[in-house]
Amino acid sequence: MTHRVFVGAVGADGSPLHLATRDGRFTYVGPERPETAGAQVVDLQGKLVLPGFVDGHIHLDKSFVGDRWRPHQTATTLRERLAAEKRELAAAAPMAQRADALMRQTVSFGTVAMRCHVDIDATTGLTHLHAVMAMREKWRGLLDIELVAFPQAGVMTCPGTADVLDAAVREGVQVIGGIDPTTLDGDPHGQLGVIFGLAEKHGVKLDIHLHEPGEIGLAQLHRIAARTQAAGLQGRVAVSHAYGLGDIGPAELDTIARALADAGVSIMTNAPGDRAFPPILRLREAGVRVFTGNDNIQDSWWPYGNGDMLQRAMLVGYRSGFYTDDELRVALDMATHAAAAVIGKTDYGLRAGNEASFVVFDAPNAAAAVAAAPAARAVIRHGRYWGGPAQLALDAALLEDTAGSTPT
Repeated sequence: MTHRVFVGAVGADGSPLHLATRDGRFTYVGPERPETAGAQVVDLQGKLVLPGFVDGHIHLDKSFVGDRWRPHQTATTLRERLAAEKRELAAAAPMAQRADALMRQTVSFGTVAMRCHVDIDATTGLTHLHAVMAMREKWRGLLDIELVAFPQAGVMTCPGTADVLDAAVREGVQVIGGIDPTTLDGDPHGQLGVIFGLAEKHGVKLDIHLHEPGEIGLAQLHRIAARTQAAGLQGRVAVSHAYGLGDIGPAELDTIARALADAGVSIMTNAPGDRAFPPILRLREAGVRVFTGNDNIQDSWWPYGNGDMLQRAMLVGYRSGFYTDDELRVALDMATHAAAAVIGKTDYGLRAGNEASFVVFDAPNAAAAVAAAPAARAVIRHGRYWGGPAQLALDAALLEDTAGSTPT
């Protein structure tokens, strides 16, 4: 039995925090120093402790991490971008190798779980899915991965894709995806009918990419909210990006926010750099769960990203104009508890009984960590030191007993 007590830390609000773990789970989390008899005591010397990060939206099958640098290729339409991506991926290192490299990188930053969208269509079949599933098995125990069958080429305009989505669920995918039912597929009722039908048939969740602007996107969100209510899928549907929410006025926003909240539809935004995006605080005030993820990382869509969810929280705050400590903690919540709730990760967070996984920073509180996104950190998984992207000075007692579970 491994009994370890971490003393002298601070929590998100900067107040004193002590943690006790036994056999990989928290037995105590709170302000009072716990009993240390028989335990290995690790002094965190005033460092900040945060829960492990949850990436609510990532594409492990697309990234060139683990391969050579590829200069970004321009494209004027979505179809051109899709064609360019297929060419680049065909010439890239094996998908399993690249996915493995990105998983290792995200774990080193402190990510403990993610929702991964995997390209699935009538031409690709389940090739991408099988590669990502093999790497998911390799990293099991360090990284929980919920898989989305993502029909990037469309559902209605790519005949046979509905059957492949069905097959993907039978192979273990937990979420059905969708994409721009009007502007890409040209048949919003048809696409939504297919994907909601599959979700009802298999009892799985939905996560729909929605890049559609303004009134088109607004109409789509109303359709999604209505179908969610009708199908009894409240709390099991998410919309990723929902750019149109950043294009509409206050009255329209209030109306759709109420509809989304009533239907339990969550919104994912990664705060993209080139356009408007959902107003996070207004949506949260209306009762809509808003979460975040890295989305694409160094791939055919854009050259940015490294997999660090603390950096993503910083970017969300920066682009949203978050300045107060409360607002900065909202950005962190989107990359931790909100995302964990969407993917259904249980026993998560700094609470007795939960998995003893957390990240340690040299920062006075969570707001300061979000604002600066320090690279140096220590990742603790199941109560044992795992590592980190940059060395953080720690009690030597912690480093003596490393996890020893890094996949090779």
